[in-house]
Amino acid sequence: MTPTARLIWSVLGAASIAFHLWLIFSGLVPNLVSRPLHMALALPWTMLFVARSRAELISGVVLGAAGLAACLWLVVNADALSDQYGFLDGDFQLVVAVTLLVVVLEMARRAIGWPLPLVASLALLYGLFGEWIPGEFGHPGTPLNSFLGTLTIAEGGLWGSLTAVSVNIVAIFVIFGAVLNAGEAGQGFMNVAAAAAGRLRAGAAKVSVISSALFGSISGSASANVASTGAITLPTMLKLGYPRSLAAAVEAVASSGGQIMPPLMGAGAFVMVELTGTPYTSIMAAALLPAILYFLAVWVGIDGFSLRHDLRGLAADARPATRDVLITSAFFLAPFSVLLWGMFAAGYTPQYAACLAILAGAMLLPVDGRLSFDWGRTLERVEQACMGAGKQIATIASIILCASIIIGVLGITGLGVKITSLILSGSGGALWPALLLTALACLVLGMEVPTTAAYVICVSVAGPALIELGLAPLQAHLFVFWFALLSTITPPVCGAVFIAAGMVEENWLKVAGHAMALGIGLYLIPLAMIANPDLIALATDPVWAILAAVKIGLGLTAVSFAVIAPRRLLLRAGLLVVGALLLFWPL
Repeated sequence: MTPTARLIWSVLGAASIAFHLWLIFSGLVPNLVSRPLHMALALPWTMLFVARSRAELISGVVLGAAGLAACLWLVVNADALSDQYGFLDGDFQLVVAVTLLVVVLEMARRAIGWPLPLVASLALLYGLFGEWIPGEFGHPGTPLNSFLGTLTIAEGGLWGSLTAVSVNIVAIFVIFGAVLNAGEAGQGFMNVAAAAAGRLRAGAAKVSVISSALFGSISGSASANVASTGAITLPTMLKLGYPRSLAAAVEAVASSGGQIMPPLMGAGAFVMVELTGTPYTSIMAAALLPAILYFLAVWVGIDGFSLRHDLRGLAADARPATRDVLITSAFFLAPFSVLLWGMFAAGYTPQYAACLAILAGAMLLPVDGRLSFDWGRTLERVEQACMGAGKQIATIASIILCASIIIGVLGITGLGVKITSLILSGSGGALWPALLLTALACLVLGMEVPTTAAYVICVSVAGPALIELGLAPLQAHLFVFWFALLSTITPPVCGAVFIAAGMVEENWLKVAGHAMALGIGLYLIPLAMIANPDLIALATDPVWAILAAVKIGLGLTAVSFAVIAPRRLLLRAGLLVVGALLLFWPL
């Protein structure tokens, strides 16, 4: 990329950062102003930045310009449109509505591939022609101007509650993560992990687990986590003689846990706030113990593999000096401390606390781990932060906007209620069969669309059924959220495994086999949350929550060790039985 191009994209990223920060401090901005502008700022990144050919660039310019014009028209006419109650008035507005839907589908296709926009397109076709479907899965029909208007000019559809989360919360935390990633925080994570676990048996693998948990807590993306921490941990493990398939599996599994590790947990956690009405701090508290248990199971699995392979720790000269650990850890501890102080001590909203944390992180950008200042390096870091934030905000916006089409159609046509009824009837009104049906749906859908989109779609149709069968809303949402993650390590489509396998040049099926064994907690902990509801009650009943976590932790230890380590069948069977009892027998 030329210096001029980098300058242009940096300016666009800075504009996106400035806009989303301004929304937090400016007070109330009409939704039909802020949300279309959010899409408008995402358009250059999805239509032009990722263009892979001249034809794609030209079509991106045309579609991007059309989408930008449609968004700005909405902004200018927001007051008048609010009086139309989602009914299009005239052919011009119909063209605007169709333009917006087509552009959103293309944004998602360019950002994340075909599957999600295909699902959204099928949803649109169902909304338009579903009245011709016989039987209970047809719908009565909706006038075209009302159907398209509800999706595009009302505060539903494209501009509904999901987009509100993307605009007001997710974008702020993406900026926070981009600022930390641009500075020394990543190196701080690695140093802390190496100092804490480097000397242990299989220490290099355990460094990967700790660093991925720490880094994933700000990135919220398994793929980004593998690419960043894996660039350091994978060569180290290979140099120490770890099997390639095992090294890649460790990184893929550890990186997948970032989306369930507080405080950030990826975009899905912020969507959960909106859908459940639960404060973000309560979701953090509920998610903490299950996340720790997940990484415990990975840790135990690594110990199990160390009995089968010679997995060495880091040599003394490969571990960071105490001074380096103390200094570099401040680069993530300071912003995180500000964030947690703002949310828990000062009582600010999560997004306002994140703004203060962004300021703290930005103040550290001019300094490196040697406490030296370099303004040239600082400008490079600012550029990196702007470009990283702009691109990631746009990617998440594309996912959320496209998923909003699906949710809008489900609401307009009543299809969501019908699928909920199907789940209830298919499960015979019993909770555990309904959970297994939901888990299967999450796995299948998660193979095709990103975790956040899979969670939103699955919880929209299965969540009401699970709640009707007796689960608390937060319990149902966490269950679906965890199972939406399965596709990161489960064949046939397992994104984190593909990336890690490519980085070590190993057969991805071998990597997936080890990853599923190491990541067995991802399959079992959501079920344990249902059998032991106290596990997510850390905020309201900490004693029972910790007791439940200890019991489940012992069960996970037995199961994880049984799956990987023992060669004697009887010992393995005994451990599995004990583990199952501890996991699913309530206190």
